[in-house]
Amino acid sequence: MGYPGKNHKSYQTPKRPWEKTRIEEETRLVIEYGLRNKREVWKAQSHLRKYRKAARELLALMSNAADQAVFDAKKTELISHMQRVGLLGPDADVDDVLALKVPAHLERRLQTLVYRKGLARSPKQARQLVTHGHIAIAGRRVTIPGYLVHRGEENDIAYYGKSPFVDASHAERTRITKPAGAAGSGVN
Repeated sequence: MGYPGKNHKSYQTPKRPWEKTRIEEETRLVIEYGLRNKREVWKAQSHLRKYRKAARELLALMSNAADQAVFDAKKTELISHMQRVGLLGPDADVDDVLALKVPAHLERRLQTLVYRKGLARSPKQARQLVTHGHIAIAGRRVTIPGYLVHRGEENDIAYYGKSPFVDASHAERTRITKPAGAAGSGVN
């Protein structure tokens, strides 16, 4: 066991580092979501890998008829957790956990939701606004672009109270328009 104060790696690097299709897909995700580097894609993959592992363990438990009550309890716990986080919909099952892809995880990041809500012009600007402390969730400043926003917190994303962006006449804010794909953008 290591020193408890030491940070540990929260991702795994690819086993085949020069695979062309993987590199192109990761590059596309980095550009589309305005990520800092591919390490953030690998973190998302590792996060989803943990959920998939739990789902596979559940399916292994299901084969044993004596543990049906344990299976139902663990299944309910996993599915409800993932619904609270926002990775799954209301009528999801264990198969939906196994079918999750990296973009589903990247869509739940604060940086992406700031852009989707129309608080920034681009994903890169959304990252900058979060990092510089202009974004708050329920009035509390959050400066981590990779913060996973729960479903209940999604509607509470706004500019921080002391930020100059609160003023609607701010020069940069007048240039910001909601993206075409954003829900409720009002653009027809």
